[in-house]
Amino acid sequence: MNTESARFIDLPRVNDRRGNLTFVENDRQIPFTIQRVYYLYDVPGGETRAGHALASTKQFLIAASGSFDVNLDDGRTKRKFSLNRSYFGLYVPPMLWRELDNFSSGAVCLALVSSLYDPSEYYRDYSEFCKARSNSDDLPALEP
Repeated sequence: MNTESARFIDLPRVNDRRGNLTFVENDRQIPFTIQRVYYLYDVPGGETRAGHALASTKQFLIAASGSFDVNLDDGRTKRKFSLNRSYFGLYVPPMLWRELDNFSSGAVCLALVSSLYDPSEYYRDYSEFCKARSNSDDLPALEP
């Protein structure tokens, strides 16, 4: 996977004068079955969240409220995605280093995840992540 495989996905919107509704259903709007949901909130100004890569887990991130940036890195290319609407989200495939920052006041990051929490899935050291990418048969080799 590389940063080009990450992409925005529009979610369905049901507009109503009383308020709008957006929904996500397994394997319909996002390309995986949801096994876990978590959300980040009350992130202090200037703080960064994530700072890791996941070996095989897929994620779909939504700005349920407010806004924040998702910075993705495949070891060669870096891309920044700004999330600021609750009717679209960002699909993040496995083996991309991710950092979330620039949280607005009151921002809520909703994460839909393809697997249950497993600490062995995480690369928390960037150099180990790059080494794993370089050693994988399924991933393009990285230059040192």
